[in-house]
Amino acid sequence: MQSRFKQAALFSVKLLLSVGVLVYIARGLDLRQLRDHLVSVDPFLFVLALALIFLQTFVLNGRWELIMRALGVSLDWLAGWRILMISLWFNQVLPSSVGGDAVRIWLLRQRSVQLSKAIKGVAADRFTALIGLIALMVAGLPFLLSRVTNQAALLAIGGLTLAGVAGTLVLLTLDRLPKRLIALPAIASFVRFGTLVRFLLLQSERRGLLFGSAILIHLVTAVACYALARGVGAQLSVVDAGILIPPVVLLTAVPISISGWGVREGAMVACLGLAGVPSEQALSVSLLLGAISVIIGLVGGVIWLASPERGSYSADKAAKAAEEAPGFALGQGKEASSHP
Repeated sequence: MQSRFKQAALFSVKLLLSVGVLVYIARGLDLRQLRDHLVSVDPFLFVLALALIFLQTFVLNGRWELIMRALGVSLDWLAGWRILMISLWFNQVLPSSVGGDAVRIWLLRQRSVQLSKAIKGVAADRFTALIGLIALMVAGLPFLLSRVTNQAALLAIGGLTLAGVAGTLVLLTLDRLPKRLIALPAIASFVRFGTLVRFLLLQSERRGLLFGSAILIHLVTAVACYALARGVGAQLSVVDAGILIPPVVLLTAVPISISGWGVREGAMVACLGLAGVPSEQALSVSLLLGAISVIIGLVGGVIWLASPERGSYSADKAAKAAEEAPGFALGQGKEASSHP
């Protein structure tokens, strides 16, 4: 009972934050102009963005399959894609304390995958995506410095990038700490997780394909946002999209709102504003991207309705199965690994 109360309280806080940020952003905008942008978006470019985000799920599944194979788990491609799509249904359409990652772990357990490997596979998939995102932000810093004059924004994005680099390096080198620290229960699981990710990125046979797919996924998101921006008449270049969308994705991944709603809109308005995109157009891009995520989630919902595991599903069991995952809280936000 107490656990459910905490879950309900957390959900309420996230909901209030999402609504509060959206209301705060909308107060300073021309809502009629925003509505015009949304209803007059170029249908071809919207469908193009939708197709890109949908095709992105296949790349996401391919990356996850590589990780599971490295763990010794043979995951059928179609089965993996089905699990991924179902997780997006939970993550996008039915946000709760039990996110899509918990459902992924639970569904793997239904396929007799060991709990430890299921947790490692999902957590490593998340963190690999995060590393790809940070790498893209590092690569974009020189372009950012040459195109943006707002010093506060440069410091914010630069600081966010450096913090990501530092955090990644710390996690990947935790096993270099003194043995007495590594043995502590609170650190030991992160040490094992960091060692796994380091193996995947530096020693596994498919490391190039794995890291490349992690970067490609975020580039696809940037191109989809570029298409949406052009669809509402915004003068956004491909280069600016490639530089400014990754920070939006990273901030959206922070699990403090409902499926990233509110946080994504605030970040999108702030970041695209650096490229001269009016707030109304930037917000419409974010809302359209959110709508696409919901559409993709609905596809996952249809798959879930036809899933044989649906009859035995329990939110409590799914949450319990995922509690041991290092950094699992990241999975409760909008992923840095898939749709922003």
